[in-house]
Amino acid sequence: MIVVTGAAGFIGSVLVGKLNRAGYTNLILVDDFSNTAKEANLANKKYLQRVPRQEFHAWLATHHSEVKFLFHIGARTDTTEFDRKIFDELNVRYSKHIWALCSLFQIPLVYASSAATYGAGELGYVDSHDIIPKLKPLNPYGDSKNDFDKWVVSQEAGPPFWAGMKFFNVFGPNEYHKGRMASVVFHAFNQISQTGRMQLFRSHNLGYADGEQLRDFIYVMDVVDVLIYMMEHKPSSGIYNLGSGTARSFNSLVEATFEAMHRVAAIDYIDTPPDIRDKYQYFTEARMGKLREAGFTKEFNSLEEGVHEYVRRYLMKHNRC
Repeated sequence: MIVVTGAAGFIGSVLVGKLNRAGYTNLILVDDFSNTAKEANLANKKYLQRVPRQEFHAWLATHHSEVKFLFHIGARTDTTEFDRKIFDELNVRYSKHIWALCSLFQIPLVYASSAATYGAGELGYVDSHDIIPKLKPLNPYGDSKNDFDKWVVSQEAGPPFWAGMKFFNVFGPNEYHKGRMASVVFHAFNQISQTGRMQLFRSHNLGYADGEQLRDFIYVMDVVDVLIYMMEHKPSSGIYNLGSGTARSFNSLVEATFEAMHRVAAIDYIDTPPDIRDKYQYFTEARMGKLREAGFTKEFNSLEEGVHEYVRRYLMKHNRC
């Protein structure tokens, strides 16, 4: 059996769908299934069982001999949440318990880390274990992900194979439930559909023009391809970046959305909300050499290719993956 935590969420549900298409149906899905907004993400998916998040550790302790691989994708991902107790419980302690069980029962593990661990990028965006203790995330979410990464690389014992994947700015289908935390493409599609225009955050950094803040955007289909590669090939254990490797501007992202919708671009700039203004990343770009050296050679979708598919195949048709 293959376990996927966060299975009803954005990346988790796309991963489940991709596993199904690759012939894997012996899946155990773990999540908070009380959130009915995510239920449609699992429509038509093939799996063996759902296990509520709060029951999973006990379930794994009982069924560990049947589990061949574990994807720990579930997490609290709200970067605007500042209650550290929530992140400590869901992103750190919960993950440590999964690590301990995978170590004890020798279950290979891939877990979700985040580019939020890099903070303002003072130390660059290289996925070296050496810099992990020195990183300074900009919010409690990033702190929680880095706290777990720091703990992981300090462990002498671990699963037979493990990989922590630092997701950069992921976009794509099945994020309908994410609200404010959904991708800019999702929000752009809705704003453009309603008003014909899109609002982006004004730059509050003299080094960047309005809308020219740069992020490493990656299409979710590329993300799940990498996750399945890690399961099937099990390269060297470690923490890996998972981005496109190319920083692009928010202007470019939104212009691609307008084009996919066959609209003329019309962008307005508004002040960044005060609650996140001093926590805002102006540049991210994954160094992808480590993953390539691990043998993953497939080319990623370009920003335009990913946006066009997302908009035309999913958003315009109200489809899920």
